Amino acid sequence: MIRHIVMWKFRPGTETEQERFLSGLRALQGVIPQILRSEVSVNTGTGNYDAVLVAEFESPADLELYKNDPRHQAVSAICKAIRQERAAVDCAF
Repeated sequence: MIRHIVMWKFRPGTETEQERFLSGLRALQGVIPQILRSEVSVNTGTGNYDAVLVAEFESPADLELYKNDPRHQAVSAICKAIRQERAAVDCAF
């Protein structure tokens, strides 16, 4: 199993786009079959990052299929336009 964890810091003034991105990311659960489980959350504290994705996949190959899926690519394009920073880790468990 692979746990894919991604955090983003967004540019100020992009709140509408942030919501569109995060809603789009949530909507991929149940649509892209390789996603076993996913959670998208917004930071309620004063940390370094604004939002996080925690998603689980059966294998590294399934994670790659997800990353290259056109539906994920479309949502990811929104994020690329509004993010300041991104951090990601993929952990086996």
